[in-house]
Amino acid sequence: MSSRTIIRCLALAACATLSVVQDAGAQRGGRPQRGRGFDMGALGDPNGFYVPPDFMGNPPYDGRFTFARIKYRGYGRWSGREGPGWSHDYPDADVHFVKIVREITSMRPFTDAGKVLGGAIVALDEPLLFKYPVAYLSEPGGWFPNAAEAMGMRSYLSKGGFVIVDDFNYQDWSTFEAAMTKAMPELKPIKLTGKEQIFDSFFKVDMAKLRRGYSGGGSGGGAEFYGYFDKNDPKRRLMMLVCYGQDIGESWQWSGQGFMPVDVSNEAFKLGVNFVIYALTH
Repeated sequence: MSSRTIIRCLALAACATLSVVQDAGAQRGGRPQRGRGFDMGALGDPNGFYVPPDFMGNPPYDGRFTFARIKYRGYGRWSGREGPGWSHDYPDADVHFVKIVREITSMRPFTDAGKVLGGAIVALDEPLLFKYPVAYLSEPGGWFPNAAEAMGMRSYLSKGGFVIVDDFNYQDWSTFEAAMTKAMPELKPIKLTGKEQIFDSFFKVDMAKLRRGYSGGGSGGGAEFYGYFDKNDPKRRLMMLVCYGQDIGESWQWSGQGFMPVDVSNEAFKLGVNFVIYALTH
């Protein structure tokens, strides 16, 4: 059986696996609780870290692949009722995604242990970050790193870590770029075509089916992808994948409740799997 045939079979398995995700969503009470009704004071110290209501601690490290979500200090720009931007779509997106990874790959990622769900939440200036080869940063428009966090990002990327940046648009780009300039001043974002190996490392993704996370998308009306490469050379290691004008995490989150079309969720899941497989093999 050819590798392409295997991949097509796995793509069909991804569709079937959505039933697993949907069952998990139903068990968690249906639609995620966006409107928790707390005021800004409930977010805690603006110079500290918000703690999501569903966060029950990080799983003990045991060598398995664990999805790691990056947290940053303060409220960020868009706090709303879900908390700061870094926590948006948590824990549903994380839970659903790692279940997909478990079902359709040979990996055995951490999925849950008691009330601990989905993966880890870790700060850029925590040594714990280096136990996780792949990290996810949501809504970087609210990310204003201090010196320690900027150095943490620099060290993580330089030592082989891979970061997926997701869920931002418009004026958030300048905030994100300023933060990255603080962390990696020698690097510049390079626009990707969608034909790079990372988009085809495990699944063949239909880019046309990706949900445009924001009306208008990036500068061209749809999702755009950028990469930060070692020494600004696309032939060298890709250190960070930036999803601009896109919100794949939301497609993961809502897949379990039926509020997102199946084909859209499938492509978002396949894209995420591609990112992880690429990061772990390059």
